Amino acid sequence: MAAPFGLIRDPWTQLALGLVLGVIVALGARRASMLTTGGAIAAAVVGALTFGVGGWAPAILLLTFFVSSSLLSRQSSERKQTLAIRSAKGGRRDVWQVLANGAVPALLAVGFGLTHEDLWLVGVAGALAASNADTWATEVGVLARTPPRMITNLRPVEAGTSGAISLLGSLAALAGALLIGLVGSPFVRNTALLYIAGAGGLLASLLDSLLGATVQAQYVCPNCDHLTERHPTHTCGTATVLVSGWPWLGNDPVNLAASIAGAALTTLLWSALS
Repeated sequence: MAAPFGLIRDPWTQLALGLVLGVIVALGARRASMLTTGGAIAAAVVGALTFGVGGWAPAILLLTFFVSSSLLSRQSSERKQTLAIRSAKGGRRDVWQVLANGAVPALLAVGFGLTHEDLWLVGVAGALAASNADTWATEVGVLARTPPRMITNLRPVEAGTSGAISLLGSLAALAGALLIGLVGSPFVRNTALLYIAGAGGLLASLLDSLLGATVQAQYVCPNCDHLTERHPTHTCGTATVLVSGWPWLGNDPVNLAASIAGAALTTLLWSALS
């Protein structure tokens, strides 16, 4: 059983401190242009629940994801301009992006705070491993010198296309997931979490790519002739037209599904090997 590392005995004091720390981190990220105003509010709530109920262990895992993925997202390059054109969102995370990546680990952190059972913390690590893997794959994979390939048929496609995978991106996804497992292992006193979170996070990121290639909404800009996730208008201001996928299924629900899958796969692997 994992101890509630640094947990304050008075739950109301712990929750209040969690809210204060969540607000401080959210304001700092907003000031650094990592979050929109709505994203900062959502991040404060997620942080308050994660630390205020879960304690230091899930909070440190959440911060590891947020800091590492945000720093990668802020790195600029010419190749990332293509990604910006295709992506539905800009460089700053909005409320839905924060919730897509933070809601599941926050709820699991609450479970950990109430029970102090390892399995809940493993779930937190799995959900964040999936999100970190997806972010690292996107941010690093777009820098590959060779075109990525669509996960469904392995045909070469342009960088930034939903459902595209590459060797560089896959290695980055594995590294992102392993980082969460590495940070989480001391809290459960078992190095197996490093490999389990790595495997669960990588598999969940591949599921994210599969959903992106098959059912996620894809649009085209008639003016620029670019495939994009942006709707109802492209960066040039032209109305975009749906060409594939379900119109109600955007990138944020896909990321939420990957977060759930990461938590589920990691807890299943942990239970099977325990």
